Amino acid sequence: MTKSLSTRIFIGLFSGLIFGSIIQYGLADVSFFTGTMVDIAAGAGTMFVNMIMMLVVPLVFVSIVCGVCELKDLNSFGRLGGKTFGFYIINTLIAIFAALGVALLLAPGKGVDMSNGGGVDIVATELPNLVQLIVGIVPNNPVAAFTSGNMLQVIFMALLLGGVIKSLGESVKSAVDGFKVANKIMMKLISVVMQLAPIGVFALMLKLGATLEAAIFGSVLEYLVLILGLLLLWIFVVYPTAVSVFTPISAKEFRSKTREQVLFSLSTASSNATIPVTMRTLTEKLGVSRAVAGFGVPLGATMNMGGVSIYITIAIFFVANAFGAPITADQLPALLFSIFLLSVGAGGVPGGGMVMIGVLIHQMGLPVEAFAIVAALDRLIDMVLTSCNVVGDAAVLTIVDETEKRAEAKSAAV
Repeated sequence: MTKSLSTRIFIGLFSGLIFGSIIQYGLADVSFFTGTMVDIAAGAGTMFVNMIMMLVVPLVFVSIVCGVCELKDLNSFGRLGGKTFGFYIINTLIAIFAALGVALLLAPGKGVDMSNGGGVDIVATELPNLVQLIVGIVPNNPVAAFTSGNMLQVIFMALLLGGVIKSLGESVKSAVDGFKVANKIMMKLISVVMQLAPIGVFALMLKLGATLEAAIFGSVLEYLVLILGLLLLWIFVVYPTAVSVFTPISAKEFRSKTREQVLFSLSTASSNATIPVTMRTLTEKLGVSRAVAGFGVPLGATMNMGGVSIYITIAIFFVANAFGAPITADQLPALLFSIFLLSVGAGGVPGGGMVMIGVLIHQMGLPVEAFAIVAALDRLIDMVLTSCNVVGDAAVLTIVDETEKRAEAKSAAV
């Protein structure tokens, strides 16, 4: 019997990690394995991620245009956009305050003295300005927006084009049909590339297992367990429970149908690279409309960062406590606002959360050693927080889609 794609990804993930660990701890003296084999795996993994990223921008653009064109009217587009944006903001705020409560209760890093550790350089970065973020949504060069992969700008152009096409009605039906064909082609391309996922995942995890330093975990085990525990709680309990409360889909069914999404995001550690998988999970497995998925998934990959919110909050409390600069009550309001802006601005790329924590560490005047601790553990945490982010996208959009269906049923009954 042919194994499902998610099962093959699962096998690739763990076999790659096991093989990589064997290389690190059993074959460390064999240069072929530690050098050539790891280099080949790194190259293959990079090629696979690049193939996914190659499809992300055209997929997002075409999907959003099609999604807007498939709406019944532009009023429903405004309602859908406002609702999706609002739910994403609420999700991020809930994650921040939940992580804040845990950090205040457990005080990670308290009693630990890490002030004598080794350090790495950290580049000073200004805190994101909300006005600048909003102004930057409108591109002055559409080609540059596509080539740089600026998702907010791509989303803006797609929404604008989709709205104009929709407003012109039947006179531009050929344009609508063209985008539908383009969307069909993109989905087929994704299916083709996804068949390579088990190999790509195996290569990525082999490199991780062969290069990750296990000795560093000892002194920060509590910090690591705390973050991973919260992220896993969100993935497997909080989000499935929320879906079961607000939609007919049970928590068990939601967990089952997002399994492939979780496994894929674990290996890529990129919300943007997981966009095609999230899109397919929503439309083909969870029954979410293409309009909701096409609009909400790319937006969620850009700004719905529940996992990043948890990571940044716990990490900054840990390093502040561990380096003798505990956060005081009067610092909390500014800190929480900064975490919110940084979470939204983290971007759906590997290491985005670590970069934002680096910004906060610099802003708070903490030593560079603090950043070294975060950077050392980031790759492992980044895998799980990405899964938390993308499952959060799926949960929010499943709930949004259910509210849209209820609204349509209510209007039809009137």
